[in-house]
Amino acid sequence: MTPPPPESELAVELRGITKRFPGTLANDAVDLSVRRGEIHALMGENGAGKSTLMSVLYGMERPDAGTIRVEGRDVTFASPSAAMAAGLGMVHQSFKLFDSLTVAENVVYAAEPRRFGLVDRAAARRRVRELAEEHGLAVDPDARVGELPVGLRQRVEILKLLHRGARTLILDEPTAVLTPAEADALFAVLKSLTAQGRTVVLVTHKLREVLEGSDRVTVLRDGRVVARLVTADTTADEIAAAMTGRAVELDRVHASGTPGEAILSVEALGTDAVHGVDLGVRAGEIVGIAGVAGNGQSELIGALAGLRPVTAGRVTLRGEDITHASAAERRAKGLAYVPEDRHAVGTAPAATVAENLAMGHHRTSLSSRGLLPPAAVRAHARALVERFGVKAATTEVPASALSGGNLQKLLIGRELAHDAPLLLVEQPTRGVDIGAIQNIHDQLIAYRDAGHAVLLVSAELSEIRGLADRVLVMYEGRVAASYTREEADERTLGLAMAGAAAPAPEAAEATD
Repeated sequence: MTPPPPESELAVELRGITKRFPGTLANDAVDLSVRRGEIHALMGENGAGKSTLMSVLYGMERPDAGTIRVEGRDVTFASPSAAMAAGLGMVHQSFKLFDSLTVAENVVYAAEPRRFGLVDRAAARRRVRELAEEHGLAVDPDARVGELPVGLRQRVEILKLLHRGARTLILDEPTAVLTPAEADALFAVLKSLTAQGRTVVLVTHKLREVLEGSDRVTVLRDGRVVARLVTADTTADEIAAAMTGRAVELDRVHASGTPGEAILSVEALGTDAVHGVDLGVRAGEIVGIAGVAGNGQSELIGALAGLRPVTAGRVTLRGEDITHASAAERRAKGLAYVPEDRHAVGTAPAATVAENLAMGHHRTSLSSRGLLPPAAVRAHARALVERFGVKAATTEVPASALSGGNLQKLLIGRELAHDAPLLLVEQPTRGVDIGAIQNIHDQLIAYRDAGHAVLLVSAELSEIRGLADRVLVMYEGRVAASYTREEADERTLGLAMAGAAAPAPEAAEATD
């Protein structure tokens, strides 16, 4: 490990931080030193203790042992407000914004400029414009936050921190919901902030971003620091091995499948955001859908899952028309679904891990004369938790207690366990650690090789290229191009995603 920097250079110093929860030692005597003016990456697998450590630093959790120093002063934070007063600011995985308010109203909320005792709205808009221009965070102060794409919402969160004078910014999985272009834009902003003397602590799983954007890396595993690395002197393989404790094969391209009979056939499908889409998926193949966010991929999958109305066209599953079938009817006919939004759509956060894993199985494999035997529910949950490496204190804790990556593993495991002929899966490894990504990819390939059809949407081109037997590119609500695995290199896909490709005849290959 690299030695810690001199104390005079430190923006943040944590010493011996220990934090326990019932049944879990989340942080075990963790030391973390972050220099002023650097981007410091904090990495580790899901459940390694990263978010807990940042919650301790930001006053959301009280440590059981250890000390915190900020800018050379010993501090004890009883709340995030106290941490903010000391110059810290945090952007969480789930944004803390008011959708009904404007950008300016969100940025200055609880720290409003005033005139004659009233909120000075004109001054608030000026302040946001000044901050946005100074830091390259272009956003309309008068726009309603609920109408903004996720990349701009994140800019609003950063502007909030800057308005409050944050000198050290903590970003928890900031690119988990961003497109590659949005992620690149974010890192340009972060580098600009550090050039001005601010400090960034970056909690992430993404190796490419860490290698390209950070200065130093601290790696946690099972609540302990296992590596301290200088980014310029390390490699993706070294970081991955530190995170997982084993060698990991990165960006693996799996062998092609052996397509069989047509499972899903989509003809001239139309919705409010999808126009004349033709596609098909056969048993024993994975068809990937690539595209810049907002080009109709999510709306297409929502229509196929029965969550959005179809206004034109026809959808058949194993030869049976399901165009206007309900979501429950589609499940009964052989469709499983992993949605993009694991919190609002995929799971019930207040229900237990076991209850979430039983969902969809409660009418079939787990049902006994219309009842759900508790022993069967627990056994089912334990089997899936072990198979997919879900880290939970017990299967009786609420799903809301899981990290984002572990919640994703729960969702993937539950849907694959249905053994349905067709799996619709959106962003299967978003927010998931390296080792779990490899496991999920292996599970999806095994599912395909067992004779199932998989329709995959992912913002990660390496994931599309590593898993898909064919790749469709969506642009402005249409299938703009279709490629075989061999044709789907990153340059070709990138051009098609930008609209620089003509529709290809293979798009509806499996509909015949």
